Amino acid sequence: DRRAARGERGFFLIEAMVAILIFALGILGLVAMGGTAVSSQSDAQYRTEASSLADAIAGEIALGIDRTSEATKQATLANYAHKPSQVPTTVPAPCSFTGAPINGVAHPGVQALMDRANSGGPLGMPGATAANQQIFIDAVGNFNRVVITLCWKTAADAAWRRHTLVTYIN
Repeated sequence: DRRAARGERGFFLIEAMVAILIFALGILGLVAMGGTAVSSQSDAQYRTEASSLADAIAGEIALGIDRTSEATKQATLANYAHKPSQVPTTVPAPCSFTGAPINGVAHPGVQALMDRANSGGPLGMPGATAANQQIFIDAVGNFNRVVITLCWKTAADAAWRRHTLVTYIN
């Protein structure tokens, strides 16, 4: 019996160390999962805010155009263009748009929403500037199509994130 007891010495210590190792790995997994959950929640918040802003911009445009004739509708719709030089395609261009900015004096509601998107504040998009937002108007050839693209980039992001809304104004 003494020989059997001598062979089992230290076995409980090994079992305890393995149990502590498994427990520590589980705790580390939970901590990593918590960080991922916070990051995903922030991303969802920004996507929701971008969707809300794009929808509000489209609503302001739809309410603000002159519908007395098709020609005046297309002319007033074209005035809402913001940084329109890059034509939206199925392959997204980088979020650095060029062209003339929207005329904020003529369209205060849309300008206020664009300013809010660019603020980076609690209701804005982080890292965004006016050059990272686009309102593309295709009034002549595409049934008054309006493409609103809002881009943002958090400190942890390597690439720009974007939300694009395509709508048609009748």
